[in-house]
Amino acid sequence: MAKQAAAAVDRRSTAVKIGFALGLVLFAQALLALCLVSAQQLLVPRNMPFGVAGPPSPVVAEVASRVGLNLTSYPNSSAVTDAADRGELYGGYVSDGSADTLIVVPAKSFFAQTELEPAFLAAAHELGRQVTVQTVKPLASTDPVGAVTSLLLLPLLIGGYLAAVLVYKAAHGTAAAPWRAAILAGYALVGAVLTDLIAGLGIGAYSSSHFWPLLPCFWLITSAVALAAAALQALVGRMGTLLVAVLFIVIGGPPAGGLGTYLLPVYWRNIGVIFPPQSAVTLINHVLYFGGSDITTPLVVLFLYALAGTAVIGWYGRIRPARAAARTAGQEADTTAPPAPAATPPNRRRALIGILVALGVCAVMQCLFATNYMSASHAPKATNLPFGAVGTSPVLAAAEKNISLKVTRYPNEAAAKTAMDQARIFGALISSGSSNTLIVVPSMSDLAPLDLAVRFEDAAKATGQTLKVQQYAPTPLAAKDPFGLVQGLMLIPLLIGGYMSSTLLMAVTGRAAGRWRAAQLAGFAVVSGLVVDLIVCYWLQGFPSSKFWITWPICTLIVAVVAAVAAVLQKLLGPVGTLVTIIVVLLFGNPSAGGATGVPYLPAFWRDIGPYLPPRNGYILLHHTIYFDGHGTGQALTTLLIYLGVAAAVLIVLDLRRPEAAVPVDATEAAAMAVPIGATP
Repeated sequence: MAKQAAAAVDRRSTAVKIGFALGLVLFAQALLALCLVSAQQLLVPRNMPFGVAGPPSPVVAEVASRVGLNLTSYPNSSAVTDAADRGELYGGYVSDGSADTLIVVPAKSFFAQTELEPAFLAAAHELGRQVTVQTVKPLASTDPVGAVTSLLLLPLLIGGYLAAVLVYKAAHGTAAAPWRAAILAGYALVGAVLTDLIAGLGIGAYSSSHFWPLLPCFWLITSAVALAAAALQALVGRMGTLLVAVLFIVIGGPPAGGLGTYLLPVYWRNIGVIFPPQSAVTLINHVLYFGGSDITTPLVVLFLYALAGTAVIGWYGRIRPARAAARTAGQEADTTAPPAPAATPPNRRRALIGILVALGVCAVMQCLFATNYMSASHAPKATNLPFGAVGTSPVLAAAEKNISLKVTRYPNEAAAKTAMDQARIFGALISSGSSNTLIVVPSMSDLAPLDLAVRFEDAAKATGQTLKVQQYAPTPLAAKDPFGLVQGLMLIPLLIGGYMSSTLLMAVTGRAAGRWRAAQLAGFAVVSGLVVDLIVCYWLQGFPSSKFWITWPICTLIVAVVAAVAAVLQKLLGPVGTLVTIIVVLLFGNPSAGGATGVPYLPAFWRDIGPYLPPRNGYILLHHTIYFDGHGTGQALTTLLIYLGVAAAVLIVLDLRRPEAAVPVDATEAAAMAVPIGATP
């Protein structure tokens, strides 16, 4: 009876631990979905710094009534240009007699330019004003959409965070050892050099002349994150590890403003000011494109994080122990005081080896983040972009000289639109005599409509043809998702929730699998899919509510697939299986997903491996179901079901044939290790 009672108590205790662990994952997943989507789903100008010179212009008044601009008057056009050249403005407008000048600053924000330039040109056309566009600080050919800044943030942020986590684990929870600040600062320098070498000299995302100016910036960013993380661990122990992930990555990452700080919602812009990622983005952007001007504020913020972290580590690692030792010495001098127990000296050699191994793992992860995301996304260029054509026109041949198209001929416009309805083409040219209409599909890609419009407008001018650009979408993009970003954003918490659920179940039960593990993961997938669906659809209005019910099982399937794959890898490899899952899902799967930009804009390697990994199939299933009524999802659905079936079968076989050994893993460490994300725009 006593044994049965003890077994019952043990089962109840385990059930409570499992419920708490899955609840923690669900909370983290919901918070990540809420932060990512709410921060980046609606990127439009909000109080955007914009310069004006000359007499008041009706063009500026017209645009300012529809676009959120913070207008600043300057005495002349040179003053506006100088301010833009220092990175203080997103653009400017100079009115002068009969002709006006619009100043655009692509390096400040490519997407801000795509919002401002059409708005001003359209207003000027309506009011009969002639406008000349002047570009200040153009983007480099290796960074045509200004993605490099945010892509650089990813390895620096993750590298600093992982260094703190892994050194803490290798040091057996000694968060404030006196040597820890030096080790983390030293690793930050190594990580900075590796990132600079890979992104600059290796991939060529920026010119080699920026290697040395960027190196101290990278060092400071990684140091600030690592030292601040170590300080939090010293203050609150193991929970500090998870707190760092929540503050610096889940909450601090989304408002980093890689696409332009003043495109973010105001509250997110204000939240981002107090965290390192936004200051890091500003620092990198201004050193890369604005000669290091106006970087005082980000430098102060990052130095404060680094210095505060060092101070806390020093207090807990040296000052506080020294005072305790002094008190102990006083007690020993008092003959009435009992002798203090002798401390056992730690095995320094073993600890040092563990720390070096941990930092080696961190360096590999940082290199993979730098290499994979930068090589996949820094310079999107279309290759064999599926495109339709009706009729013949010299415009098409001229456009194909500047953009790679895979052209399919259609008998009429209705047939071309049917292909668009079925997500088979990104646009079409409808030609009839001297009339040409370019139809683009904004729900297929955020970049392709602009890319096609620019190439075909240039081709029309070169051939002396007229061209009209028209948008077409089978299901219009949601009002709060004008660029079609939401599915790519909501995919990340689904992926993370999948392997994080399996990881924490392994941590709280001490085993990589178990009798009810598959049922537990399946139940979690159903609930987490529902929670993410509710948040994105109804709370944030990220896609039409009519798609809520069909989206729920898709979200569930994505979570279940990743959870099952993680469970198999953890069964085979133990805790290392979590690391392998992150590499497969986030470091290779997510960069190859294509996302809002579209698969044709990926380099060949990433385009080719994507169909075999869950993220691209999950994205296509989500995106095409919501905006294309499920057309083109057969292969993606089949692939995900195969993944789920095979992983479940392998897990069952391993459970039956392979003895289950205990796997000691701390739950907070497991949760923190599972947090690194693959998207911090």
